[in-house]
Amino acid sequence: MINELRGRFVAKGYTQIQVAQKIGISPKALGLKLKKGVLKSNEIEALMELLEIEDPTPIFFAKKVT
Repeated sequence: MINELRGRFVAKGYTQIQVAQKIGISPKALGLKLKKGVLKSNEIEALMELLEIEDPTPIFFAKKVT
């Protein structure tokens, strides 16, 4: 998730700080959430809109097999 999202930040010309500000959280909070892979549904929706993500499944809901 983290690499895919950071790649999209760059592709859209945003820094992580700008993305955090645009979705209404602190840059530190965004960094921690990306590292842990845990985002709230409203944050996912805001990222989808900002980064023009049509299908969130492969990014936000990847299957983990243990």
